[in-house]
Amino acid sequence: MTLNTHCRGAVRVLEAPDGHDVIIEGRLDVHTVPDIRDAIHAVISQGSGDLRLHVRDAEIGDATGLGVLVHLHRRATRAERRLLLVDASDRTTRLLRGCRLDRILVSRHSGHLGAHLGATVAPLTA
Repeated sequence: MTLNTHCRGAVRVLEAPDGHDVIIEGRLDVHTVPDIRDAIHAVISQGSGDLRLHVRDAEIGDATGLGVLVHLHRRATRAERRLLLVDASDRTTRLLRGCRLDRILVSRHSGHLGAHLGATVAPLTA
């Protein structure tokens, strides 16, 4: 699935046997968060397993961007899914550490996504 967010970025979703890989590109800010949040809500409710947010090409633009990560973590936990941040940039890692969100948001490096790149990617329209 792909969702364009006001020409500022995109969300791509790849299904995997053990969950979903969600690739977020562009800014996470007050303008893009509603579309990103809605797309990921759909992913959380339609599956099971790990939800891996690949944020290497995402930039947290304001507090709304941090807030949506916390919100998605809570929503995934309520759905009995684990949310992981994959390949967070140094800046994102510093922001999470500075806000002490690194204590609840699990981060890791990629290597897992490569096996799923052959998965079907279908467009998602808002």
